[in-house]
Parts: sequence; structure tokens; C-alpha cells
Amino acid sequence: MNVHEYQAKAFFERYGVPVGAGRVARSAEEAVSAAQALGGERFVVKAQVHTGGRGKAGGVKICDTLDQVHEAADALIGATLETKQTGPGGLPIPAVYVETPADVVDELYLSALVDRGSRRVTFIASPEGGVDIEDVAANTPERIRQVSIPPAAGFWPHQARELGFFLGLNKTQVSEFVKIMKGLYELFITEDASLIEINPLVTTGDDSLLALDAKLNFDDNAMFRHAETAEMRDITQEDAREAEAAEHDLAYITLDGNIGCMVNGAGLAMGTMDLVKLHGGEPANFLDVGGAATAERVTEAFKLITAGANVKAILVNIFGGIVRCDLIADGIIQAAGDVGITVPVVVRLEGTNAEAGRKKLADSDFELIAADNLTDAAEKVVAAARG
Repeated sequence: MNVHEYQAKAFFERYGVPVGAGRVARSAEEAVSAAQALGGERFVVKAQVHTGGRGKAGGVKICDTLDQVHEAADALIGATLETKQTGPGGLPIPAVYVETPADVVDELYLSALVDRGSRRVTFIASPEGGVDIEDVAANTPERIRQVSIPPAAGFWPHQARELGFFLGLNKTQVSEFVKIMKGLYELFITEDASLIEINPLVTTGDDSLLALDAKLNFDDNAMFRHAETAEMRDITQEDAREAEAAEHDLAYITLDGNIGCMVNGAGLAMGTMDLVKLHGGEPANFLDVGGAATAERVTEAFKLITAGANVKAILVNIFGGIVRCDLIADGIIQAAGDVGITVPVVVRLEGTNAEAGRKKLADSDFELIAADNLTDAAEKVVAAARG
């Protein structure tokens, strides 16, 4: 689960990570009031959306007057911001963050995430802040250094000093950097975060450090322990179908292809998509209906798949272990009637009660394409999608 910048900075403050003075506003009038409360002669108005690259996309405005603050906020709030990360269509802007500008000397990069290889929380740092870290990794990988935190020992100051001197900080700044990394590690562990990113972390004219931006993601599976954090979820920043799928306990991810996939089991779903691509097709989604699939969940799954305007064919690949294939067949038939499916549907059933399931599909009033095996299913659905 992601949160907005202003929410992430509130967490930073709670754990002793320095951030600039700022206030959130949900209207142009609120933005002006926020600027007046902050005081000063210049202000930064930042669109609050769950994406990076806001500045390049026009989502960050520097304002010298209150009138400019009003104008910038009025233009951003309610509009849509499209960045390289959002792709076409962009994301809606529900609010802006009005902030006092910082006296920036250098821009650095700092993040913390779970390294799956080492199974440890790992800090990544680079003196090349303010740019896409992926570009730095591709072009100048020597400008990136990482430190993994042993879970048994936890965080130690020398780990922060190693990164601090790599970043070119002086002794005063390194001391502050140690406190920042310690706070971020405590935040990561205590709040069940999955990613923390500060880009840029800046040095200022008085030798201080400041988190100029803040990105904070949480582990969805741990949100039952953090009810207040869970309430910060902003569904407007999520894919509408993915959010709806979560309401029905369906694992769904939107993709760019034209072949809808409905599978039970994440591994089988990935294998199904691989085989579709192997035979020249492009999956429109990842969809795992789970091991306890019911007719109702299958119906909801079809609704999600057919909501995609680009879907030209659907592949249903079910291996009946815990779930019975005849129940899946009931769901497919019910969905075909309730949803009004107008594209070809290829069905491969194998496992518990597979024969009974195939018979139900064959005896139904709907034209469904039966497949003998997974390869046969992939070939048939790709051909169906091509018309």
C-alpha cells in the first residue's frame, strides 16, 4: 500500500527524519491559507499523486506570490498528472502539498527495501540524487552503494557512516545521516514498510540534511496490525479493477495485452501467461482466483476481465486440487449468462471432477472452446484473439 508524500513526511517526522515545513491543501483557497501560515516569500506547490517524476510532468510549481500559489493549486487539484511511471491516462490529483523551499547545496539519493536475495533490509545510496536511480544504475553503477542490515544484530552506526562518507558528507552531516538512517530503519521495521525512498535527500547551506521528497510503501499483508495506516489508502490512485478485485479477495494485475487470463494459483497463472507469450499472444491481466474459488468469485473474475476494452479472447486454466472443476464450470456458465461475454472463451480443466466440469460446459447454451492441455489452450486462445 502506498501513501502520499505529505503522509510519508508525517511518518518521517515521527521517527526523527528531518523534513521541510509544509501543509496539505485540497483547494486553491486552502493552499493560500497554508502558504500564509508557513510564511516567507517563496513556496513550492506539489501535486500529491502516487508516482515519481512529478517535476518533469509539471506537477511541482515554484511560486513567488500568494496569487501564484492560488493559480498553481487551482490548476493542479482535480486535474490528472501523467508521468513516465503512470503511463497513458495518468493519475488524478486530489490535493497539493505547499512547502517552504530549501536552501539546496547537493542532492543525494537514499532508499531502504527488502533485498530478496539476502533476505535483509537493505539501504541503497547514491550521490546522484534528484534523477531516476534506474538511469544511474544503468550508466554509472559505481555511483551506487548498498548496505544490508543483519536482522539479528539490527542497525549499527558504522553502517550509516560507511554510506555517509561514500556520499561525500562532512563529519557534521555524517552524524546527522546516522540519525536519519537509524530513524528510517526503525520506521521500516515498526510500521511494516516495504519501501522507503528519499529522492532527493539534500544538504543545505547550514550543513543540515533534509528529506525534500518522501516515498513510503507498506506491506499489504501487515495492514491488519496498522489500522490507522490502512485508512490512509487512496483508492483513486490505484487501478480501478485492481481495487475492485481486492474487495473480492482476487489477485488481479492489469497488463497491456488482449488475452484475458483466469487461473487458480499464482505459479500456474505465471506459467499460463508465459505460454501465451510463447505462442505469440499478449496477456491482458494476471488473475489468480485462488484455491477456494466459488461460482460467485469466478463471476466477479469474468467481470474484471471483460471490463478491459482491449480483451479479444479469454483463457480459463483451472487445475482442480482443492477447488473442484465442476464448481468452476458452474461459475463459468453463470458468468457467461450474467456478464454477457461476447469474446471467445477457451477453457482447460484438469484435476478433481474435471470430466464432470467438461460435460457441464459442453451441455451449456454457450459456445466455449475446450482445450485438451495447456499448450493446446494457449494455441487456441491466441488464434481466437487474432480473429
